[in-house]
Amino acid sequence: MRRYLAAEPPSRSGVRLVGRILLWIATAIAVLAVALVAGIYLFFHESVAAVRAHSADAKAAQKFLAPPPPGHAAIALVIGYDHRANEAATQPSRSDTVMLLRADPSTKTVSMLSFPRDMIVNVHCPGQSTFVGKINSAYSACGSKGTLQTVRDLIGLPINYLITVNFRGFKQIVNRLGGVWIDVDRRYFNNNAGLSPSFGYATINLQPGYQLLTGGSALDYVRYRHTDSDLFRVARQQQFVKAMKYQLAHDFSITSIPSIIGALTKNVEVGVGGGGELSGRTVLSYVLFAYHLPSGHFIQTQLQGLTGYSDLRTDSSNIQAAVQQWESPDVSAGKVANAVALGNKVHTTTPKPAETTITVLNGNGVVGSAGNAAYALSQRGYHMVSPPPNATGNAPSFKYFHSTVYWNPHVKRSQAAAQSVAKLFAPSDVKRVTAPVAPLGNGAMLVVVVGQTFTGSILPAPPVQVPQKREPAQVTSNPYDTAGPLRAVEKRVGFRLMAPTVIESSSAPDRLKPLYAYRIQDKNRAVRLVFRTAGGAYWGIEETNWPDAPVLSDRSFRHNLGGREFEFHYNGPKLHMVVLRQGDVSYWVVNSLLDNISNETMIAIAKGLRPVTAKK
Repeated sequence: MRRYLAAEPPSRSGVRLVGRILLWIATAIAVLAVALVAGIYLFFHESVAAVRAHSADAKAAQKFLAPPPPGHAAIALVIGYDHRANEAATQPSRSDTVMLLRADPSTKTVSMLSFPRDMIVNVHCPGQSTFVGKINSAYSACGSKGTLQTVRDLIGLPINYLITVNFRGFKQIVNRLGGVWIDVDRRYFNNNAGLSPSFGYATINLQPGYQLLTGGSALDYVRYRHTDSDLFRVARQQQFVKAMKYQLAHDFSITSIPSIIGALTKNVEVGVGGGGELSGRTVLSYVLFAYHLPSGHFIQTQLQGLTGYSDLRTDSSNIQAAVQQWESPDVSAGKVANAVALGNKVHTTTPKPAETTITVLNGNGVVGSAGNAAYALSQRGYHMVSPPPNATGNAPSFKYFHSTVYWNPHVKRSQAAAQSVAKLFAPSDVKRVTAPVAPLGNGAMLVVVVGQTFTGSILPAPPVQVPQKREPAQVTSNPYDTAGPLRAVEKRVGFRLMAPTVIESSSAPDRLKPLYAYRIQDKNRAVRLVFRTAGGAYWGIEETNWPDAPVLSDRSFRHNLGGREFEFHYNGPKLHMVVLRQGDVSYWVVNSLLDNISNETMIAIAKGLRPVTAKK
């Protein structure tokens, strides 16, 4: 037998006290969470209200917008304007940025098309006679409605949203977002110290390399035009928009929405077609749409054939080709171009017109629409199939706004064929055939339902974007001592550096800043090599031990070449960047702003990278 003193049970008052404390903590956390969510919700909706069209200019232009078609591609016109500090208040503002954005939920793409401000066009001002002038003169003459009308006439398509950005507030927007990571292609320097403000070019002082640009520097970069042309300015502006997408994907969280929206208030106005107002739901849907875009689905389109310097001109056929490419972005272009550049067999998934069977139905109620479309398709070599004998030739309804191309899941390659045919009816939609439509197709691979946007004729076949055969790489053995300067900074950056054994054949190291070593982020370092081609394009090699830079998230393909892993980043059919990874260190071969360097040349330069010091 053992005698012991039993421990007293805890008092019920103590248990109750602990329970009350835990309850208080849980209640406090719940209250704080509810308050946080409510605060975010309230701030979000108040901020959305603040960016709705409210100025006389935006409200006047909003009347000329078309209603956004639910579930279909939407088009937004972005106008960036400014009023310079040295100008009188009565002097009209200028539009330095005229950019079209198209978001398409069916193809999960966002495509951009910019018009240089000095491009000569027919300028339309409502209530005034049309005149020939620079596209930015439309804004000076009659505000946003003039630019909207001018661009709408230029592209021949309705515009659903108007986004005006005040460049005076651009700095605030970028700063509120914490800056934007931009790959600066070269040294930018212009000093206006002591010169009259009317000299015309802003002071700028930027080093080359991938870096975080805050408000003033970002504005200087996207507006710079001192030693190059409007074509490069347009490319930098599109690069900035794309960088914003990378940053959104890299740093996005629900709690960041108020900061994103709050940064836009007072500096941005958004007009919506159809007489409605911008809603929080619409804003959130587009933010999430951009966030979830697949790699390679944010596409830059460039206008070709521009000539001149202060007055830029191009043939109308070049504008039509650019609009068609922008309106029907080919997300498979990078895949095909990549296969061609590597010398691999190209597997064509799109059947030829003679292999494509199509039934055309009337979905707009206009007599003869289906017949006209069927005849035009037959002239292009497509094999037409008549509707069933007991059918009227009409779609289940006449409420189709866009033409729709339905593909038959029981026929191989029908989806690829639908994507190709849809480009002839743009704006159009591509869908899997539905139960009401399927019987009317009479077994055809595709069913085309012509909608209200069909004008009686189909568009020309899209221009071929992808190279048809592999071209020799335009490289030469590197005759310059790039290894020496790299070796001199290698110890300082703390990781192995590589030098190119071959470079683009007309290139030489930039005279102004051929090499720049710098701190890129926190404790991470970077080195940038800058080369200039004979044609005045700048390309470079970035080397860094920052493994998760935002721009690296948009990889298109990965390949093992010669025992080393390379990542390819395409912009449409153009190879914009090749990345060689070795542990946490990456080496980027970066194309010019206009992607002037061929795909084969980019790959050859990347494969030619070699360490400047032997491995110990």
